[in-house]
Amino acid sequence: MPRRNYLALAMIASMGLFSWEATYGGKPRDEMLELYGLFVDAVEKVEVNYVRPVSRRELLESALEGMLQQLDPHSTFINTSEWSQFRRQLEGRFGGIGIQVDVDRETQRLRVVAPMVGTPAYEAGVLAGDQIMEIDGQSSEGMSPDRAVEVLTGRPGTPVKLTVLHEGIDEPETVTITRAIIEVPSILGDHRKPDDQWDFFIDKDKKIAYVRISSFVRDTAEDLKKVLDQLKDQGMRGLVLDLRDDPGGLLSAAIEVVDLFLDRGEIVSTKGRNTAPKTYSASKDSPYGDLPLVVMVNQNSASASEIVSAALQDHHRATIVGQRSYGKGSVQNIFELDDGNSVLKLTVASYYRPSGENIHRFKNARATDKWGVSPDPGCEVKLTPTEYHKWAIARHDRDRAVGHRHAPAPSTKPETKPEPDRDRDKSTAEAGKDTKQPAREVEHIRRALEINRERAPGHRQTPAPGAKPEAKPEPARDKDGDKPKAEPARDQKPPAAKRPDEPFVDKPLEKALEVIRGKLAPKA
Repeated sequence: MPRRNYLALAMIASMGLFSWEATYGGKPRDEMLELYGLFVDAVEKVEVNYVRPVSRRELLESALEGMLQQLDPHSTFINTSEWSQFRRQLEGRFGGIGIQVDVDRETQRLRVVAPMVGTPAYEAGVLAGDQIMEIDGQSSEGMSPDRAVEVLTGRPGTPVKLTVLHEGIDEPETVTITRAIIEVPSILGDHRKPDDQWDFFIDKDKKIAYVRISSFVRDTAEDLKKVLDQLKDQGMRGLVLDLRDDPGGLLSAAIEVVDLFLDRGEIVSTKGRNTAPKTYSASKDSPYGDLPLVVMVNQNSASASEIVSAALQDHHRATIVGQRSYGKGSVQNIFELDDGNSVLKLTVASYYRPSGENIHRFKNARATDKWGVSPDPGCEVKLTPTEYHKWAIARHDRDRAVGHRHAPAPSTKPETKPEPDRDRDKSTAEAGKDTKQPAREVEHIRRALEINRERAPGHRQTPAPGAKPEAKPEPARDKDGDKPKAEPARDQKPPAAKRPDEPFVDKPLEKALEVIRGKLAPKA
């Protein structure tokens, strides 16, 4: 056996990360030994020639991390120090900022799958789809989701600084967020009552209810049933179930939610190369098996939310409205390494719909491949990145308590007083006086202008009604500085000021309401 193969076995076995009998059954495999030998050669060259001393363990752990990054964003190696810290977190009270993260397939930077409603990140203005450029000044490029969780979590009350890039916005924004214990209800409505409780009826005349699930946690199904029971007592005739921006959560919670609406049949199955297939089915006597139902999804609906929408779609139990979902349908298992001091989190199986189709979007998957959950024919409503950003801002505003509504989010730059010649800022106050707009509409214009100032010049909105035209730059003078090169036309009128964007209309929700009303309409 070549010397480098002996060295490979000795080095890897000495680290406690290799078992000859367990892996090879006592039989040598020349090909694997040759590959290990190649690795050892590279390690020796680095040890001798690299600019600073580096340990073999450090090199091996980096190699493992790189190897797993090539598989998928959810497979990762957790080394001794990280694993110890994770176990300490399980034993004590540690806080976070309330986001779930993934890796953007194009930029290889961290991407916010969704902020949880009411958490520090949500209140700071972090949105689903945001790219995290830096965490406390450290670039997120190449950072795994698990490493991000390690950096973002910590003692409640301690700060963490994020630099994020919103969809549809050109310039990144830096926000400082204070960690807290994350305890968030997962069942929400569309708007709040004056007492800050959720009003779950979105169409009181037709008794159409609206329920939003922000994530799938242990009590999601139980809390959803309580809300539905109350709505049923109040005469509920149809339901819009909104899973947009829902990053998922517990598989058990997803199964329990489907079970509320499905009397029989398969909900989801898991299949892997080296794991036993498993199928989860609905139980009998679903309490809401006949309730007219529409489910909404978008590009940030992932994991458990895809399991729910796929099951209800495949059994023709609900109509799906919105945009194609994210495509996260994989199962991870934990394998202990190094006598339990390190672990390997590895994707071992995928979720499959009742139809047998795949949910997960694998690396290099094409748009024409089957993955995720697509809306039913005629029910697709796509939003551009700019439209999505406007929707997220509007959604964020309605989620706030009534007493805190319209207040700038903690991430918003402090408002500066307009200078005397800043007619653009004056127009907001003038609009409120001259047109007698309601306070809410005036506030909407103020907020739109506030966001507008933070955008790149090419993306700014037009002035509000009543705004004076911005002063034109002084015409260029000749080289002697005496006369302007061209005299502006005196009869030239300034361009008419355009009305700022109207309050955002939730087109996917409008479509969902159209569909559910159609289900409730008397049939000829």
